[in-house]
Amino acid sequence: MRHRMDHSTLGRYGSHRKAMLSNLAAGLFIHGRISTTFMRAKEVQRVAEKLITRARGGSLHDRRLVISKMPYKAAVLKLFDEIAPRYAGRPGGYTRIIKTGFRMGDASPTAILELVE
Repeated sequence: MRHRMDHSTLGRYGSHRKAMLSNLAAGLFIHGRISTTFMRAKEVQRVAEKLITRARGGSLHDRRLVISKMPYKAAVLKLFDEIAPRYAGRPGGYTRIIKTGFRMGDASPTAILELVE
């Protein structure tokens, strides 16, 4: 039964999944866009939007919470200094997913996840 299941496990155990999503979110914040599979993009979108919303607060407590979820100094600095002020007046919807076709090896659907302007 699927009671109260609100996310995909992506075929990984919990700590591996958490680390993978943290890495992908850091890559998104540093580079502005990432190319990955569609399901991973959907999961990273949830994580990234929550981190951006938290970073919009800008307090020390918010910074510590973001660092606990994504321990990458360069990504956290860019998130708080550049990305969060850019979305200060926006009530959500900071990222977009663009489907790009299918991967050559296993025909997995791929997508680009990017920050909106």
